[in-house]
Parts: sequence; structure tokens; C-alpha cells
Amino acid sequence: MTRQDSNSPIENKYVQQHLANERTYLAWVRTCIAIAGLGFLAAGLTFNSAYGERAHLFAVAAGIGSLLFALSLLISATFEYKRKRRDINEGIFRSSRLIVNLTLGFLLVLFVLLFVLAGFLLFG
Repeated sequence: MTRQDSNSPIENKYVQQHLANERTYLAWVRTCIAIAGLGFLAAGLTFNSAYGERAHLFAVAAGIGSLLFALSLLISATFEYKRKRRDINEGIFRSSRLIVNLTLGFLLVLFVLLFVLAGFLLFG
């Protein structure tokens, strides 16, 4: 049996869509890595500094929040990838509401934390 025979004929029919789905998933993975890096950056801004306890608390909250956001986004992206893989084979299209709403909600909270942290860093 050749490798081509082991794939279902349906998946062979939609190779371009599956490759696009994989590229989209990898883009979400890169986004998660960047968000996690932002968390480490935010948490490290006030480490061993004279900005005060409240600034450090917001920096840690922003750091932990961004790590939780990156993890939940990665889980959601994996779920969406698998769902889209199935939908491509079935010839169905459904837009991605979960991952879009999750991204919006977490980014709003993270940006508020980062703005407050920036205020502490700029104005003491």
C-alpha cells in the first residue's frame, strides 16, 4: 500500500484547504509565543526596581494574565484546527467565533493591566 492510498480520498481532494488550515494554526501558535513573551516582559519590568509594590503587583498580574491568555488561545486554536479539518472534509464552513471572542476578551483585560502598569512606571 502506498502512502497516497492510506489517505482518505476526501482529504486528497482538499489538500490546499488543509494546508491553509495548518498555516493558520501555526500563525496562532506564533501569536501565543509572542503573548507569552509579552507576559515575561511585563513581569520583568518591575523586578528589583524602585517602582513600588503596586506597580510590581500590576506587572505580575499582566504577566500571569498574558500567560493564561496564551495557554487558552493555544487550546482554542487547537480545537479550531481540528474542527476545521473535519469541516473541510465534510464540505462545511463555520466561522471561528470562539477564538475571536476569546482573543478580544483577554486582550481587553491585558491592555487595561498594561495601561495601568505604564501609568505606574511613568508617574510613580
